[in-house]
Amino acid sequence: MKTRAAWQYALAVLFVTLAGSALADDDMPPRVSESRFYSADAREADAPDRISTDEYSAADEGRRSARREAGATPSGKDRSLATFDGAGANIDFWIYSADVELFADEDRDGYYSGIDLLFDADTIYGRAEIYAVVYLSLEGGPWMEYAATEDFVIRGTSGSDEFSVVTELLAGYPAGDYDLLIEVYDAFDDSFVADLGPEQSSALSFLPLEDAERDAPVIEDRTVVVSHTSGGGAAGGLTLGGLMLLTAGVLYRRRIPAVLRVRK
Repeated sequence: MKTRAAWQYALAVLFVTLAGSALADDDMPPRVSESRFYSADAREADAPDRISTDEYSAADEGRRSARREAGATPSGKDRSLATFDGAGANIDFWIYSADVELFADEDRDGYYSGIDLLFDADTIYGRAEIYAVVYLSLEGGPWMEYAATEDFVIRGTSGSDEFSVVTELLAGYPAGDYDLLIEVYDAFDDSFVADLGPEQSSALSFLPLEDAERDAPVIEDRTVVVSHTSGGGAAGGLTLGGLMLLTAGVLYRRRIPAVLRVRK
């Protein structure tokens, strides 16, 4: 009887633990981001190829490449000419460079809600179609996907086929220092072929970010007091003019966007 009661107690504890875990996942707010995708020509024309608002949950955490290794299967096609190094990595593709510019800090606390990512992927082939997935990691936590491109074309080692992903983090991203990771996949067979992250480039590490919901603008109450005195008309006019110039200068400075640029 004691053994049966112990088993019943253990099963009850396990049930409560699993239920609590599932509830915690359900209670976690989704991560929401809006991204604009630009090929090289589209960026020059300021005309995005695509605009997408994406919502992710805790189930989407982790790198896609790792999730596929755990059991997901690609399309089944095979590129017979693919070349691999001794560690099994595809060396037919690589990310040559990446550049990050942060923008939108309405509350001026040093944390930004916008990410402007520009990267250049290269290949040994004269022409190849790829797509990219980008992630953020909060202070060493799991990789969280925040945007994915559609297929786009790269040509050998050309520098004119750079791709841009401009993203605003809308919700679900607490203020903190984030690392950024880019994964590239061959659109021919959906195979993972290259990546670039904080281990290879310091430009992709320690990015001060937060979502737009936490980036509330600061409303300042500025009161200008003008003292009226008799006599000294010229001096009074100069004082008033100086105050007007000072106020204009403050307003002008507030219109300058706060931008942090991090380059490789």
